[in-house]
Amino acid sequence: METLEEQLSCLHIANRSAMEDSMTYVLDIDTSEPAEGQQTQVIAILCSNKSIRLYNKESMTFLHEYNEHPAVLSGVRFSHSNGSVLYSACSDGTVKSWDARTSGAAPVQLFNGYPANAFISFDISCNDLVLCAGTEKEEEDSFLVFWDARAPNGKFASKDPLGVYSESHNDDITQVRFHPTNPSMVASGSTDGLVNVFDLSKDNEDDALSATCNSDSSVNVLGWAGEDHKQIFCLTHDEGFYRWDLAHVDTDEPITLSKVQDVREHASGCTVDYLIGGFYRAKEDALLLVGGTHSGDISLLNCDADRVKHLYSLRGGHSATVRSFYWNAEDDSLLTGGEDAQLLLWKPRSKDVPQKKEPLKMASSLQQRVRVHHTKSYKTKQKQ
Repeated sequence: METLEEQLSCLHIANRSAMEDSMTYVLDIDTSEPAEGQQTQVIAILCSNKSIRLYNKESMTFLHEYNEHPAVLSGVRFSHSNGSVLYSACSDGTVKSWDARTSGAAPVQLFNGYPANAFISFDISCNDLVLCAGTEKEEEDSFLVFWDARAPNGKFASKDPLGVYSESHNDDITQVRFHPTNPSMVASGSTDGLVNVFDLSKDNEDDALSATCNSDSSVNVLGWAGEDHKQIFCLTHDEGFYRWDLAHVDTDEPITLSKVQDVREHASGCTVDYLIGGFYRAKEDALLLVGGTHSGDISLLNCDADRVKHLYSLRGGHSATVRSFYWNAEDDSLLTGGEDAQLLLWKPRSKDVPQKKEPLKMASSLQQRVRVHHTKSYKTKQKQ
């Protein structure tokens, strides 16, 4: 049987696509589930010029884009069950859904936040019923805002929130991640250093808060790992790595499985200038971290307890900082995008493509459970 290192060493560039604007950064990547009877997947990328661009995954050909965004975008997510539905969140206090089959500026649905909301993170539950977005700090408050994500029978709908959680973070909510298989479980991370896990089946925010983990730093990335995804990990803005076992929350066992305050200092065998993210490989029960260099190299790392092991490095693809990636567990392919305005597809045992570009600078019951917590400052905003 091939080792994990041997499997990863088979990754080579299968295809690439360049942005028309060489100064456009690729900030986030997601891919659709292929529609019934189809094999084609669509790639959605979030660009630094406030546009969303769609590509055919196999050919890497450009399809169309949505570019009428008034403010900064904070991510893109495809529906889990419908590959033609794409979501994006914006700092203008809205989340929008788009029909990925068509071009044009008009969204299919508009999810409105409360006054003064600026969304910097969001996610959708695994059953596509609930949307949740995290806000920047507003005076003394930070909010997790929830919506019923189901589409009505009309062509366009504008929806108001079901409610918010407002008592669990006291700074910008930088990450929102629903559990991969449990639609009632969602985790949030903040610049206050806390990673909170909520059970939305509970009646109120206090009861819903099932676990709080402290990273001692500003949370940059969240993800789920372990058997049945009972573990959660975070990467911090100062390149730290933490992993917790939620199965130990109500036991005497320690909840912290890994704590590396600066992965850059422990990544022997490669150079890591920054961390991009992480993903869990169930068949090896391995959590892999993705790090990079400012010259465009990508390193795949395995963290076990307090030890960081270098597995493999991908070189010769990017020529500048890599900002985003997407790992596809079905075919072991990797998508990467960065500050060189390049989108790359890496596949096992594929021939490399030459030419490296030079750097250029549940709704009714949920509505009863998710309630607005009116603080004094928040009430004032609502009256204005």
